[in-house]
Amino acid sequence: MSLRLIFCFIALSALYAIFIGVLTYLGVGFIPITLMVSAMLLAQWYFSDKMVLWFSGAKVVSREQFPQLHEMVERLVQRSNLPKPKVAVINTRMPNAFATGKSHKSSLVAVTTGLMDILDYDELEAVIAHELSHIKSRDVLVLTLASLFSIVASFLMRYALFGAMFGGGYGGRSRNNAGASMLILILVAVVTWIISFIITRAISRYREYAADRGSAQITGKPMELASALTKISGGMRQVPPQQHQRFQSLNTFFIIPALSSSTLVHLFSTHPPVEKRIQKLKEMSSSSSSSATSYFP
Repeated sequence: MSLRLIFCFIALSALYAIFIGVLTYLGVGFIPITLMVSAMLLAQWYFSDKMVLWFSGAKVVSREQFPQLHEMVERLVQRSNLPKPKVAVINTRMPNAFATGKSHKSSLVAVTTGLMDILDYDELEAVIAHELSHIKSRDVLVLTLASLFSIVASFLMRYALFGAMFGGGYGGRSRNNAGASMLILILVAVVTWIISFIITRAISRYREYAADRGSAQITGKPMELASALTKISGGMRQVPPQQHQRFQSLNTFFIIPALSSSTLVHLFSTHPPVEKRIQKLKEMSSSSSSSATSYFP
C-alpha cells in the first residue's frame, strides 16, 4: 500500500471523526449513530454484489457453455493462489469486464460478449487477470468501507432537509435552536459528502493502477493489457449512447468506465485516464531490471 493510499484513509478517518463529533454535539446520540452506520454498512455489504449483477444483467455461465473462458479463469487463479470465482457473461455490445464479491470465496468475474468479440486470447487473459487482482486485493471491501460515510452523509443531508421543511428538531433542544442545528447538520453533511466522494474516487483510481500492475505480474505480459485497454477504449466509442447510460451506475466496477458526453471526469472519475494506464504498462514492459511497483503510484 503506497503512502498516497494511506494518506487517503487517514484523511477519511479524520473527516468521519469530525462528522460523528458534530452529530453528537447536535444531540444525535451514540446509539442512533451506531445503529445508522451499522445498518448502512450491512446493507451495502450484503446487497452490493447482488445489485451489481441485477443492474448489469450478468448471467452466471457453466463450463459447458463457455469452456475456454472457464479454462482461462482456472489457469489464472492457480497462478494467483485464489479460489475459482463464479464466471458470468453480459450480453451487450459494450466491451467491458468487472469483478465483485464480499470475499475470495464469494467472488465473481464477469465479461461482456462485446469484450470477447474484440480481444484476442492473450488480451482477454490480461483483462481477466486485472479483475482477479481486484479480488485478491479485496477492493470491493476497500471501496465499500471508503464510501460508507459518503452514503451516511447523503442520508443525513436528506433527513435534515426534510426536518427543516417540516419544522423538525432534535430531542433535548429548544425550538429556537432547532433551525440552527438543522443548518449546521446540512452544512456538515454536504461538506462530508463532497470530501468523502472525492477521496473515494482517488482510492478507486489508485486501485485501478494496482490491478493493472497485478495483471502484468500474473501474466507477465503488460503489453497485452495495454493493447486490450486500447481496444476497449476504442470499442466504447462505437457503443450507442443508451448503452452507456444503462451501465453508468457500474463505472466503479468496470475496467474502463461507461461514460456519456455529460459525465464529469478527471477529479470525479473512478478511473485514471486510459492513456496514463497504457503509458505505465509500456514502462513496465520496456524495463526488465526495475520492479513493476516503481511505475505505479
